[in-house]
Amino acid sequence: MRGLDAGPLDVGTPDTRPPLRRKRDDKVVAGVCSGLGEYLGIDPVWLRIAFVALTFGGGSGVLLYFIAMLAIPEEEVEP
Repeated sequence: MRGLDAGPLDVGTPDTRPPLRRKRDDKVVAGVCSGLGEYLGIDPVWLRIAFVALTFGGGSGVLLYFIAMLAIPEEEVEP
């Protein structure tokens, strides 16, 4: 979660930002949107809406989601 003083585009520095990983615990399909949301500091619902809009707007949403699912590694299991 972002603090009260964080601006709308304040995604942190590479040192403070979490690694880009697909989430295991907060996923609807493959965890792409929840992982991207955590990485970018935005609500994953907005990313899900964007992927659905891209899908109905020309079909690229499914392709982009599939590419992201293959490119972004899944979050590691903590023992």
